[in-house]
Order: sequence, then C-alpha cells, then structure tokens
Amino acid sequence: MRGNHATSIQGAFVLISLLTIAVLLFLFGFIAQKVAGGEPSAFDYYVVLALRNSSKPPAPIGPVWLQEAARDLTSLGSITVLAIITFAVAGFLLLTGKPGVACLTLVAVLGGLALNNLLKFAFARPRPDFVTHAARVFTTSFPSGHATLSAITYLTLGALLAWTYPSFALDFYFISLATFLTALIGMSRIYLGVHYPTDVLGGWCIGAAWATCCWLLLTQLQRAGHVETQSLG
Repeated sequence: MRGNHATSIQGAFVLISLLTIAVLLFLFGFIAQKVAGGEPSAFDYYVVLALRNSSKPPAPIGPVWLQEAARDLTSLGSITVLAIITFAVAGFLLLTGKPGVACLTLVAVLGGLALNNLLKFAFARPRPDFVTHAARVFTTSFPSGHATLSAITYLTLGALLAWTYPSFALDFYFISLATFLTALIGMSRIYLGVHYPTDVLGGWCIGAAWATCCWLLLTQLQRAGHVETQSLG
C-alpha cells in the first residue's frame, strides 16, 4: 500500500510538472508571436511610459535612491552574480557528496544561458529607444536575460532547498522567496527602461519552464538511481 501511494504521488508530480511546462511554453509562444510581429504593443508602451516622469529626456519616476535600489536589485540577476552563486552551490554539493545534483545544477543554469542567448539572437529585438536607459545594456531585448536566468537559478536553488528540508512550510517559504526575488529582478528591468514588459514576461515563462524541466529530469534520475536522493543535511 505504501509503495502504491508513493507511486501515485510520483505520477501526480510528473503530471503537474508536464502541465506546468506546457502552459508556460504556450504563454511564451503567445508572447513571442506578438514580439515577432515587429512594433512594440500598446501594452509595452503604456507600462514603460507609466514608469517615467515628464522631464526631457524621460527618467524613471521616484527619488534617486529608488533608482539606485533598482540597480542593486537588477544586479542580482546579472550573469556575474548568478555564476558566482551557481558555482558556489555546485561546489558545496560536490563537497557534500552530491556530484550528480551538482552537475545537473550547472547544466540547468548554463543550459538556460545558452538557450537565452539563442533566443535573443533569433528574435534580435531592439531595446526600448524612446526612454533613457538607467542601466547599461549590451545585448538585444527579447527575452530578458535577467528575467530568464534569475527564474532558472533562483527557482532551481529554491527547489534544492525544498528538497533538503522536506517540510510543507519550508517548501512554501523557499519557493515563494525564489519567486519573489525573480519577480523583483524582472520588474527592475522594466523600471530602469532597458526592457519592455513582454521581454520580462517571456523571460519568466521560458526560464520557469526550463527550471521545471530540469527539476523533473532530476527527480526521474533520482527515481532510477542515477542521482543521489539523500537530503543535504
């Protein structure tokens, strides 16, 4: 009976994960279709301009300290910061005897980086050019790299922490914290004028879908005995 119950839970987890991935990919495809049409949507213009004052050139609304805080937040989604966090976590996993989980963590983040760069190259969407950029940018606009990679990295780490401490309250806390941090980083990109809202929404969708795929792969490899299943404690 206990084995059947565990199998049922596993089956439900796989089904929910697949449905989540399907919904996220559908939403990304819907947004990407609009982006591929060319001109930014009225929604993009409205949100970006709503966060700007009427000065010439327009700058983000709010006091100077708010702009500085947004830059601090946005740096948490930079490749440099995420790379440091990812390799630090991978090193910890290796030292605690979890090489399989460490490798999959690296694959999740580095693979997501490659996917994001490929999508940026494919869409080649220009950055918003009707407002002043409050942060320096070097790549194309869609999807937002900060939104994509922060979703992948922080959601993956949140799931790892949830895996470490099997408690509903802690699971909810870790995943909620990862989601909240990802949301703040994405919104900071819009506030700073370096991305359209659809860039960030697309990044969240594809990043969360990729993270879910990688976590589903990890659980299946664990079930098959190819990856460590013990907690980190």
